Amino acid sequence: MESRHQKIDILYYDEHLAVINKPEGILSVPFPGFKGRTAQSVLEDLLRARGCANSRHHPYAVHRLDRDTSGVMMFALTEKAQAKIMDSWHKMVSGRVYRALTYRAPKMRVLPFEIDARPGSEGDINAPLAKNAYNIGFVPKAGATDKKGRPFRTEPARTHYKVIKAGKKYLLFELELDTGKKNQIRAHLAAAGYPLLGDQEHRSSENPFNRLCLHARTLEFTHPFTGEKLKFEVPEPASWEEFPK
Repeated sequence: MESRHQKIDILYYDEHLAVINKPEGILSVPFPGFKGRTAQSVLEDLLRARGCANSRHHPYAVHRLDRDTSGVMMFALTEKAQAKIMDSWHKMVSGRVYRALTYRAPKMRVLPFEIDARPGSEGDINAPLAKNAYNIGFVPKAGATDKKGRPFRTEPARTHYKVIKAGKKYLLFELELDTGKKNQIRAHLAAAGYPLLGDQEHRSSENPFNRLCLHARTLEFTHPFTGEKLKFEVPEPASWEEFPK
């Protein structure tokens, strides 16, 4: 089924849950008042076409990907499954791996430290996130305050990074979330001076692929009802790895 000229692929489904490959440019789930198509509604249409959806058996949200992020995501298919997955998410999910294509913009750096951007290097970004008036997550500068002069309210956020490939200007990162805050990867890399290509919300000035270059590559988890260990992996576009030179 097409969405913005791209297809939502069902990677797995059973009576409890479904795993899909979400394209960029489509919301995971609707927000209040939104009437357009979402990954959730398209998945439901696909399941209904297969005779696998009804009033009590249809997609329920358990986590989200940003509208412009592509990749692997999960939906529960019953309210019971939704409750169990959300209650045990941090225990059942053993791996969530993202890939991000970025460029060097050192003038944007707001973190009090620099990350090691050599090929093969890895480390952790531990920087609390705040939200602006548009509900976009960002790393506030030291001592920054809101319009009323109050320190920003922040939440802990930790991201593990590994540099897959690095050129003179562009880099391909692999990232894992220790916390799952809104816009976490985008905000952390922008604050480190490596904004994602196409990330206008974090002042990226380059968009050669006409999309946000963030992809949820891997989701690995223990099935909450059967105990089976499952892993789903969808590579990012091959052009991303070829780009950094």
